[in-house]
Amino acid sequence: MHSSVKKRMSDSYGENREIAGAADPALVAVCCNGSFVGRRVGETIAFRGVPFAKPPVGELRWQRPVAPDPDDRTYEAYYNGKTPIQTEWPTEVASYYPQGEDCLYLNVWKNPSDTSEKKAVMVFFHGGSYGWGGTADPLYDGTNLVTAHPEIVLVTAGYRTGLMGFVDFSKVPGGDRFPDAPNLGIWDQIEALRWVKQNIAAFGGDPELVTIFGESAGGGSVSILPFIGEAKGLFKRSIAESGSVALTFSKEECQDFTRRLLKASGAISMDDLMALSEDDLKRVNEAVNMYNNFPQRDGVLIPEDPYEPYARGKTAHCDLMIGTNSNEINYWVGELGGIAPFRFGIPVKLENDLRSMNPAAANVVRTFLKKKKGHPVWKMAEFYNEMMFRLPAIHQAEEHCKHGGKVYMYFWKVPSTIRFRGACHAVELAYVFGNLEETIYTGKQGKKSISDMVQRMWVNFAKTGNPSTVPYRWPKYGRKYRATMIIDWNTHVEMSPLDHQRRMLSPLLDEHINMSYADMSYNVPYVRGVAAVGALTLAALGGTAAMLIKKRK
Repeated sequence: MHSSVKKRMSDSYGENREIAGAADPALVAVCCNGSFVGRRVGETIAFRGVPFAKPPVGELRWQRPVAPDPDDRTYEAYYNGKTPIQTEWPTEVASYYPQGEDCLYLNVWKNPSDTSEKKAVMVFFHGGSYGWGGTADPLYDGTNLVTAHPEIVLVTAGYRTGLMGFVDFSKVPGGDRFPDAPNLGIWDQIEALRWVKQNIAAFGGDPELVTIFGESAGGGSVSILPFIGEAKGLFKRSIAESGSVALTFSKEECQDFTRRLLKASGAISMDDLMALSEDDLKRVNEAVNMYNNFPQRDGVLIPEDPYEPYARGKTAHCDLMIGTNSNEINYWVGELGGIAPFRFGIPVKLENDLRSMNPAAANVVRTFLKKKKGHPVWKMAEFYNEMMFRLPAIHQAEEHCKHGGKVYMYFWKVPSTIRFRGACHAVELAYVFGNLEETIYTGKQGKKSISDMVQRMWVNFAKTGNPSTVPYRWPKYGRKYRATMIIDWNTHVEMSPLDHQRRMLSPLLDEHINMSYADMSYNVPYVRGVAAVGALTLAALGGTAAMLIKKRK
C-alpha cells in the first residue's frame, strides 16, 4: 500500500510556471505577489501552490518568514507546494509528496456559483504533531466542502514542521542569530494570515470575516494564535479540533531535540548546521523526527502558563469553537501497529508519568483508575483522553468565558469502523471536509448525513459566530451549565457531560502531562513484570512502545 500511495502522490506533483500569454479572466486572481491562474474542479476553482512568503532557504533558513516581493507577472496555480521536510509515514499521506525547505505555500478554493464579493473565509492549518503533515494530503482537499457551501472561500496553508519549524538553538554557538527558531511554524501561520488579509478579496473573500481552524497540532495552533499580538486583526473566529494550548513544551523539554539534532548531524555550531544541504537535512531528519518538539512556552511568544492569556481576557475578541473526540488515544492503536504494542505502551507511559508526579497527584490518578470499570488498558486510555485532550480544551474554554469570550463546545462520538478505534483522534476530518472516500481513520465510508450536518455547523460558525442549525440549536458554553453538542448518530446537547471525571482530574492540569517522551524509562514495574513472565520482549517492542507518545496527529 505504501508504494502505491507514494506513487499516487508523486505523480500528482508539478511545478507552477510563469504564464506568458493571456489567461481566462474567470480563473485569475490578482494578488500582491502575482496573478495566479487556477483550475476548474467540478463547480469550484482551485488555486494550488500560491506562495505567501519568500522561500525560507539560504540565509532565511531558521528565520522568521519574509513577505513575498510585489510581482505583476502571471503564474500557474495548478500544483500543491512541497511538503515540509518530515519522515515518511503511512497515515501522513502528504509525507509521500515531494518534500523540501521551500514549503510556504497555500491553496484556495472558491465556488463561482455564489457571486457574493465578501464571503466568509475559512483558513485550515493541518495536524501532524508539529512534525508531519502538509496541504497535499487528499483528506484536506477543499473541493467537496466548497461545492456544498459556495458561500465560503477555503484556504489550506502550509508551515514549517519538525527540525525546520520548531527547534531551540539558544545553547548552540551562534544560536543567538536564530531567536525565533523554537516557534517558526507559528510565525509561518501568521505570515499566511497576513497574506490572506491582503489578498483574499481577489478570490471573493471578506478579509474581515476570517475563521481559522485546525485539528491536533492545527487545533493547538489556532488556540495559540488568538493571544499573539502580531496575529490580532487577522481573523475573527477559531475552531480547535482535538487541540489546545496544552500541546506545547517547556524550554527544558525542547533541549532534547536539539541535542539529538546536533548528534545526528555532527554539527557543533550554527555555522555547521547552516552548511548542511537540503539532502543532508532530510537524512538527519530520519534520525530525529520521532522526537520533534511542540511549540515552546518561551515566555515571549507563548507564556510559560499557556492558559494565562485566556484567563486575562486577551483572547476575548475571538469567538471560539472547541471540542475533542471520545476515544482520542485509540488512534495510537494503529500508529503502534496493533492492540498488543498499544497494551504494552500505555502502562509504560502511565508509570513514567506517575513517577514524575507528587504523591497527592499520583493518588488521584490511582483513584480514578480504580473507580473506572473495564479493562485496565482502556481505563488508562480514558485517563489520557482526559488529560491530553478533553480537560485542556475545557479549561481553555472556561478561561475564555471569564471575560465575555464566546465559546461553543462539542464532543465527537461518531466512531470509526476500524477495530479498537472508536471515536479516535482525527476521525472527524473526513466528515468536516466532506471527503468521505478518505477512509484512513473512519474505516468504512462515513455517512453523508453526518458530514452534511457537521459542515453546516462549521460553516455557520464561520459566517455568524453561531454554529446552530435547523434542527440543532447549539447553546453557548458557560462555566455553570457547560452546554456541549454531542455529535453522534443521535446528535444532541448535554450539560456537563462526564462532569465527575472533570472534577476529579482537573487539578492535575498543573502537571502538564503531554506527549514528550524523550526521557521515558522502561525500567518501571510493569516492564519488569512483563519480562519476568516472558509475555513480551522489551527488545522487540520497546521502540514501538515509545512511539505511543509520538503524537503524529
